[in-house]
Amino acid sequence: MKATETAVETIQREMTAFARRARASAGRLHPELSLVSYTLLGHLEEVDGCRATDLAAHYALDKSTVSRQVTALERAGLVVRRQDPEDHRVHVLGLTEAGRSILAQVTDRRRAAVLERLEDWAAEDLERFAGYLVRYNTLPSSEPEE
Repeated sequence: MKATETAVETIQREMTAFARRARASAGRLHPELSLVSYTLLGHLEEVDGCRATDLAAHYALDKSTVSRQVTALERAGLVVRRQDPEDHRVHVLGLTEAGRSILAQVTDRRRAAVLERLEDWAAEDLERFAGYLVRYNTLPSSEPEE
């Protein structure tokens, strides 16, 4: 196996382990907030609300998956649907105060957990790692992510 193939295999294996760890830790950070729910809340905060179809497109998720997640977030009182002032046929999703509060709590806990894992890393390594992740995630994907 070529060095490039070996590196790609290692990257794929380690990214899978990273994803599994993130999913597993989500339940410990907030038992009622899955990793997908956390991600959706984070995006809603970042863009100050959007349509469910925009969430599905942004994360390359099936609309039914997003619909189930959004319904659960609405029932939990974390998300509210509002009529779009520019197009009354469309509903825009936004965070409630409870949604903002839980998102902030979980974000703080996630940040602390990541900082703990990376506490021995040099600043240059952290900057390179962050840059590589941004570079990787910025590239368009030709197939759905896990």
